Amino acid sequence: MQEYWLERTELLLGKERVEKLKKSHILVVGLGGVGAYAAEMLCRAGVGEMTIIDADTIHPSNRNRQLIALKSTEGKHKTKLLENRLLDINPDIKLHVIEEYIRGDRFDEILDIGYDYVVDAIDTLVPKMELIQKTLKHKLPFISSMGSGGKMDPSKIIIADFSETYNDKLARMLRKRMHKRGVHGGFKVVFSPEQTKKEAVQIVENEENKKTTVGTISYMPALFGSFMAAEIIQEIVGEKE
Repeated sequence: MQEYWLERTELLLGKERVEKLKKSHILVVGLGGVGAYAAEMLCRAGVGEMTIIDADTIHPSNRNRQLIALKSTEGKHKTKLLENRLLDINPDIKLHVIEEYIRGDRFDEILDIGYDYVVDAIDTLVPKMELIQKTLKHKLPFISSMGSGGKMDPSKIIIADFSETYNDKLARMLRKRMHKRGVHGGFKVVFSPEQTKKEAVQIVENEENKKTTVGTISYMPALFGSFMAAEIIQEIVGEKE
């Protein structure tokens, strides 16, 4: 008799809660250091349907922290790599793959489908702000990742309302723009208040949507993604309100 691959998950959660995960549809936007880990943890927990979005390919500098970044995958599209990986974990998962750089009204088209949860793992400011605004407008539950770069202490990672973030450059820049649009909080984020050392930040020139490069360590983006997945799973199965 073939062993049931979710046997240990069901032992922990019970059959009814596993069924809730199987019936859930999660949207993951951004498949870099944070998003790919979030997607994989959701898949391994038994989430039955997922939409994944990214337009990027693997670069050599991704290998220090990104799940699907290997020497052999350089130059390949992140969406296709993650699609193959998730199907290898759970061949029955229903996957929708969008290989686009999403902006503006296109977010509305995608969000109109409706999801049980949205994962914002975008690392560039303008599309991140647009996704947050559109998701709030559609009144969908979601969680957003702030900056995992420049951080090293896993014990300082926090899930809180956006209004409670501090010592996070991405959150600070986002807050300035969101406040002008009347958004001060009301959605969950994962962040770390650990101070970033000045020497870990490098100014970047002639690169669109990017003004700085921040040093990163292998495990922090993975932990941010895992924290996000944990929050979503616990909410779906009823562990959290």
